[in-house]
Amino acid sequence: MKALIARLIEKGVRIPNPDTVDIGREVDLERISGDNVTLYNGCKIFGRDTLILAGAALGYEAPVTVDNCRVGPDVALKGGFFENAVFLGQNQMGLGAHVRGGTILEEQANAAHTVALKQTILFPFVTLGSLINFCDCFMAGGTSRKDHSEVGSSYIHFNYTPNQDKATPSLIGDVPRGVMLDQPPIFLGGQGGLVGPCRIDFGNVIAAGSIYRKDIAGSGHLLIGAAGRGGKVPFSRYDYPNIRRIFLNNIQYIANLAALMQWYRHIRFQFISETFPEPLYAGLLNTLAAVIDERIRRLDDLISRLPASVDVHRRKQQKDALPAANIRRHLDLIDHQTLIIDTLNLMCESAGGNEHLRDQFISQLLPLVAQNDKAYIPTISTLPADVKEKGCQWLISVVEQVVGGLLENLPELAADRQINKNQEQG
Repeated sequence: MKALIARLIEKGVRIPNPDTVDIGREVDLERISGDNVTLYNGCKIFGRDTLILAGAALGYEAPVTVDNCRVGPDVALKGGFFENAVFLGQNQMGLGAHVRGGTILEEQANAAHTVALKQTILFPFVTLGSLINFCDCFMAGGTSRKDHSEVGSSYIHFNYTPNQDKATPSLIGDVPRGVMLDQPPIFLGGQGGLVGPCRIDFGNVIAAGSIYRKDIAGSGHLLIGAAGRGGKVPFSRYDYPNIRRIFLNNIQYIANLAALMQWYRHIRFQFISETFPEPLYAGLLNTLAAVIDERIRRLDDLISRLPASVDVHRRKQQKDALPAANIRRHLDLIDHQTLIIDTLNLMCESAGGNEHLRDQFISQLLPLVAQNDKAYIPTISTLPADVKEKGCQWLISVVEQVVGGLLENLPELAADRQINKNQEQG
């Protein structure tokens, strides 16, 4: 190990106290830049896929463990544990961080101290306060570091149910509009929480102290979560009274991830450079693929629990004459479980959306990529509005291709979704 540390120091890595630093023998030292990289006291670097680029600083506030992470340029991981995550550049996370697999922080996304992330995707500029648990969600919004989506301190994304499932991902913003870096920010007030799976549109504010359980369509709302009613009510395990909303929000989330994969494959690819090298890009693709697999697996687990929910609902129906529609939706999902999962896997891999719009967008994007020396944020931020609209509509078509292809075999749920869309547009 001392020999490995000595080689890093020879490369130019700053290690003020080498005796406190641990480098795994599997680590490829060629993937650690010697250009202005600093490993402070107590750093532990593990994993053959670990990548640390120029300007990164690890452990300034407290010891840091990095295991199979891709750490982009000028990233400051100030203290905590980081595993199987990707940081694209100019990210900061304070001490006490606990960041696990499936996490992607795009450029200039930041978090203060004591923040837990897993299966979390943050678009540029998104900022998290302190003492936050924000797993299984996507967040976008904002136009710069001075105009960004934010999550207040002591916030929780509730991502685990009494039925012991995690089909609870929340879409805070969306991919097709969020990638254009021109949407109004979203604000989730501190000492609050969001009960997944939720969908929150751009430009909305949830007041501090609110526990929010609903979807928010449209922009410009201040939402204040009411306190839950007190007392004692009946509870049945494996009861999914609103399987329609849970299922539709899950597939909408997965379809947005499919759109993001198309964006990474066709657009992010154009920005490969010294500051966004191929190993960082490969890590980005692999991590997103793992996120998609996780979300499909969690949905599969949920559907496997529905026979028990059918039994609960049939007992309730006999007692209270409840409507049979929810049972029909349950049975529809149970009967088509294998088809649903196979279709999602296929569509997430193959759905390309409107290729004509995609090619038009790319042809108008490429000159600006060259003009901006392959700098991602300056290029996307300065795209003309009509070009952004082409790109946005292309990605929307990917989402619709995935969702529409899935719902072809689920006509009642397809009708539910259309009702939801009409209500949102109205």
